[in-house]
Amino acid sequence: MEFDRRHFVASLGGAATVSMMDSEAKADALEEYLSDQLDAAVDADADGAVEKEKFPTAAEVEAQIETRYYRRGVGNLFVAMKPGTTVKKLQPMPANPTLFDFFELRFAPANHVLQSAALALKNGMSEEIILACLLHDTVHALIKVDHGWWGAQLYEPYVPEKTSFAIRYHQTLRFYEDKAAGYEYPDLYRRTFGGDYVPAPHIQATYKMLKNHKWYIYPRQVTVNDLYAFDPNAKVSIDPFRDIVGRHFKQPKEGLGNDNSPVAHMWRSMARPDSPL
Repeated sequence: MEFDRRHFVASLGGAATVSMMDSEAKADALEEYLSDQLDAAVDADADGAVEKEKFPTAAEVEAQIETRYYRRGVGNLFVAMKPGTTVKKLQPMPANPTLFDFFELRFAPANHVLQSAALALKNGMSEEIILACLLHDTVHALIKVDHGWWGAQLYEPYVPEKTSFAIRYHQTLRFYEDKAAGYEYPDLYRRTFGGDYVPAPHIQATYKMLKNHKWYIYPRQVTVNDLYAFDPNAKVSIDPFRDIVGRHFKQPKEGLGNDNSPVAHMWRSMARPDSPL
């Protein structure tokens, strides 16, 4: 039975969630998904049209809060993503960790951002935007809520201003269509936030600012190269981006987390997520 892989990944909560699932959990999820697709096909009307997906309301999404064992804003390093599973022991970081060390030991497998960056490279984006695509969701390891702002803050001491600007504001622009630029509002957000969801006031105010900003296109380019990037069968690697990182990422000689920067504590938190205090 053929199926839309991107739709399947989105139905599970996105690439970050899928990356945390073991093989058995992925197989169970795929079986359930295919079963639902088959049921939908059987229920098709006489004209062959499949009933349109019904998205939850924002109130129904909120009602799910007390059914979970975690809060949806928690970082991937700090919680087991599937009920009944446990977190895994992490390899220690080297004494002077680099960005590549974090990709290997804390962000891995990082399929989503690697594929986003690969798509940006293929589409001829500037190196600053390719770097933004490579980094834009890595802060999910630490925290998910307001991840655009957290992500920009995490990288601001080390990357070009256009890169951190694109990371910060891609979060806002994902809530607003721009078909002329190639971005449509994703069904994933209708499932995640509710079909009638209205972005928070700070998102609305930020969008109003961005519409007239001279750098509007930079975070928009991240959303365009982000939404359709994930393919669970793609072979990805950080290697094609090593030179770009080398040119545009200011790696501290002391190592990330040891350089006494304003965000060093964020890197230390990801390096030692099992520390109780």
